[in-house]
Amino acid sequence: MIIPTYKEADGIGSLVRYLYEGNGTDNALEIIVVDAGSPDDTAVVAQQAGARVVQCPRKGRAAQLNFGARHATGSILYFLHADTYPPVGFSQEIRAAVEQGSGAGCYRLAFDHPSWFLKANAWFTRFHFELFRFGDQSLFVRRDVFSQIGGYREDMMVLEDQEITRRLRRAAPFQILPGPIVTSARKYRENGVWRLQSIYYLITIMHHLGASQQRLINLYRSMIRQDKV
Repeated sequence: MIIPTYKEADGIGSLVRYLYEGNGTDNALEIIVVDAGSPDDTAVVAQQAGARVVQCPRKGRAAQLNFGARHATGSILYFLHADTYPPVGFSQEIRAAVEQGSGAGCYRLAFDHPSWFLKANAWFTRFHFELFRFGDQSLFVRRDVFSQIGGYREDMMVLEDQEITRRLRRAAPFQILPGPIVTSARKYRENGVWRLQSIYYLITIMHHLGASQQRLINLYRSMIRQDKV
């Protein structure tokens, strides 16, 4: 399991402990936290909770995920956001999906927010629609398939999750597990549910129309309250 982090000291410890406790009797779980020089105690907290921490020389989710994949030892890679909780027994479900022929896959999504609009958006993640594929759904992939497609595109700072899913679906059977996986809606609380989701849709549409990464990054930074990108 590979978790990219930057300034996640407040939540990474709880997540790592949950992952170990909710994994049942599966002792093969390897949790790698890939930090990008967080100025807070992210690395210390993650290590104290039991994760293996590696420092990526380059900040950016795609670069950190690829870096973590190179440090992982298992035949199945599982990429997870630092504010997202998979269902209990996730490792057994993922291993079973791979044994049944899946080369990659993800979970259906749920938000820790009562908004009917977010619930409606999450409901569509059960379908193979690219517009409703979010990085928060996590991603599992056989190591050989990940190597075959060349991993994440490190020139992408936004929508790298949708882009790699597209390539994976062409390379191997892709399965959406029922889940759901629960992700934090903290950014929606900070920016407003309707406003933030509209910005995400705008960025996605612009990407598919050929907008450059720099233009998308500039839009993201100017419109969304955050300190990650």
